[in-house]
Amino acid sequence: MSSIFSKIIAGEIPSHKVGENEYCYSFLDINPIAKGHTLVVPKKEVDYIFDLDDPAFSELFLFSKKIAKAIEKEVDCLRIGVAVIGLEVPHAHIHLVPLKGMHDIDFSKEKLQFTQEELSKIAKSIATHL
Repeated sequence: MSSIFSKIIAGEIPSHKVGENEYCYSFLDINPIAKGHTLVVPKKEVDYIFDLDDPAFSELFLFSKKIAKAIEKEVDCLRIGVAVIGLEVPHAHIHLVPLKGMHDIDFSKEKLQFTQEELSKIAKSIATHL
């Protein structure tokens, strides 16, 4: 059975896409802990990030760097935090979280709420920097 991320990549479930290439897809987290919180996933469905083959692993992190640089240009932050947790969805993924302080990458804090229009605007504005 396909993961929710595979369904998003296939267009079966809508997302606020930030960018994609041949190997990876990035989109805004629907339960963000910061404005601009973006997920980067390999298009190839692999559950555990360290089970990706070396080229896919490298591509995922190189693409994440490109997305992080675009987020930095659009979202007021000190830097972009990176988190790989991998327990909530059985599809390898990287969280890119704009940070103003250490507390900003606490996944137990209350999630932010944005309208679909706000999410669309955020995704498009980040994408302009790719």
